[in-house]
Amino acid sequence: MNNSRLSFRLKRLLSPRDVLLLYTFIYFSSSHAQVCPPNIDFETGTFAGWQCYIGSTAEANGQNIISLFESLPVEGRHTMITAGPTVVTDGYGGFPVNCPNGSGHSIRLGNDEPGTQAEGVSYEFTIPAGQNVYTLIYHYAVVFEDPAHEEYQQPRMQIEITNVTDNTIIDCSSFSFIPNGSGLPGFFQSPVQISNAPIWCKDWTAVSINLNGHAGKTIRLFFKTADCTFRRHFGYAYIDVNSECSGEFVGASYCPDDTAIHVTAPYGYQSYTWFNSNFTQVLGHQQTINFSPPPASGTTIAVELIPYNGYGCPDTLSALLIDTLTIRANAGADGLSCNDRPVQIGANPKPGYVYSWLPTAGLSNPSAANPFANPAGTTTYTLTVRNSGGGCLSTDEVLVRKSLLDTVVSVAGKLAFCEGNNDSCVLGVTAAVSIQWYKDNVMIPGATQRTYRVSSSGTYHALLGNSDGCSELSASRTVVIEVPAPGIVYPLQFAVTNTPVQLQARNIGSSVLWSPASQLNNPGSYTPLFTGDADQNYTITLTTASGCITRDQQTVKVIPFIEIFVPTGFTPNRDGLNDVLRATLSGIKELRYFKIFNRWGQLIFETTNAEEGWDGTIKGQQQASQVLVWMAEGIGIDNKVYRRKGTSTLIR
Repeated sequence: MNNSRLSFRLKRLLSPRDVLLLYTFIYFSSSHAQVCPPNIDFETGTFAGWQCYIGSTAEANGQNIISLFESLPVEGRHTMITAGPTVVTDGYGGFPVNCPNGSGHSIRLGNDEPGTQAEGVSYEFTIPAGQNVYTLIYHYAVVFEDPAHEEYQQPRMQIEITNVTDNTIIDCSSFSFIPNGSGLPGFFQSPVQISNAPIWCKDWTAVSINLNGHAGKTIRLFFKTADCTFRRHFGYAYIDVNSECSGEFVGASYCPDDTAIHVTAPYGYQSYTWFNSNFTQVLGHQQTINFSPPPASGTTIAVELIPYNGYGCPDTLSALLIDTLTIRANAGADGLSCNDRPVQIGANPKPGYVYSWLPTAGLSNPSAANPFANPAGTTTYTLTVRNSGGGCLSTDEVLVRKSLLDTVVSVAGKLAFCEGNNDSCVLGVTAAVSIQWYKDNVMIPGATQRTYRVSSSGTYHALLGNSDGCSELSASRTVVIEVPAPGIVYPLQFAVTNTPVQLQARNIGSSVLWSPASQLNNPGSYTPLFTGDADQNYTITLTTASGCITRDQQTVKVIPFIEIFVPTGFTPNRDGLNDVLRATLSGIKELRYFKIFNRWGQLIFETTNAEEGWDGTIKGQQQASQVLVWMAEGIGIDNKVYRRKGTSTLIR
């Protein structure tokens, strides 16, 4: 017989007086304000109080092993998600990435990049002494890519709850979520297909952690995610923890003027069975039980909770229904909407409360506890809060002021111009209480006026502020101030008489003009064709979009034919005359090789540089007079291959 069933049967044996005393004890143990540990709900928008981990997963002897080590939050693996006026959905599951429990912040643990990655976050806190009834509720949603691996090989999310004080795992609250074999309902296959493996998703689900009987103990929550063990399939999870840390039933306390009450048991169980105070009557089998009209204040009810197989322990809880509930509407602090930027009003929702806002114009959801407001003008919003049973009417107001800042940047002059051409660029904004100009996101000291004369290339914007307290960035303007490139003289270009040869100008600027245009097919091209029978000197004018002008020079020398010349003899006596044997090129644009061999056929010199030649020495030793054999190959200006060979005499 399990402990829960034993507890259930013992309650049937208690006298009515004992039952009343027991219920009274349970009620007062759980009804005192139970303050959540700081930022356990991520509502600061940071991981403060949480420890982050990264690591890997592997299979060992049929077991799934997740190995983690402490780290700072890692981008893409520990992702903070902040609620906004537009609902953002998961790309695979289609559910909202921020928990729909009204939370302002949730986290994503892991990503959709496979590779046996594993991640974790943990939080330690101490349950107050004397607080023997203590319940946390967390929410999760998961996305797993999985080709039906073995259970110990699948992507997963694990939750591990540890009594750190006693160094024991709280088994009933510690388990793994996997797509196949978990026994949990709600998994569905994503319509998105990125491989042969299906992607399984589970929408946001709430789970309760029963920490009753752990008063004064230090507890550690540990959430982990891991890819599959084959390095090919990913797994990640969304996680949030409720801002309410209470063991009370939602609806157990109700308003004196309620016309109905709705009592809700903790989330996450497979079945619920409600009983009257002495367990003689079954009242219902849903998570929420409804009474209309409400029973008399002081009525007690109980619920038997059966978890999904392997995901918790059976439990039987009792609730004292009492009409002492009071509600205070909280519309939040007054807000300022700058340049149509929505602001959040209200506060996090409380279970069992019904919210409505007036007017509805400009609100993202007038039935939410904390909608985003973007009114057309300054507006006072009134929040009305009731209990789900209709009682405890409470109202509160919040003022959302509307303020606009003109972020347009005017331009006097040109955004692109050439230095020295007497052009300029002056940027301007409308009047504001504060103005600060920036270049390439770096503040420009002293640039606090409405106008700013740009003196160097860069991207400029201004930070503007008004008397309402709005601070806005202006539009950005990119200014290009060019300096003319100096002109150069191109290498001499050979051309064969009346044979086309392509010329090449530097690829700078946005336009080019060759002058004179004679013997060219297109003087406005960067690569014109020269065809002629006479030498020609050209001036090449290159103009940029900003107006900078550069003038280069090109000389074309016309030759009657293409040839490789090597003298028949040379005298390397260092008198400065005919001391080197080299190839002389006529109309050859590329020398592939020039080789010299001695009388025995040995290669004694080789080069691809037409300016180099042989000085008659080998390793510094002068060679004796002899007849040499040379060979040469080059590419002509007509793109044909030219090969030549012959002899030359070294004369001492």
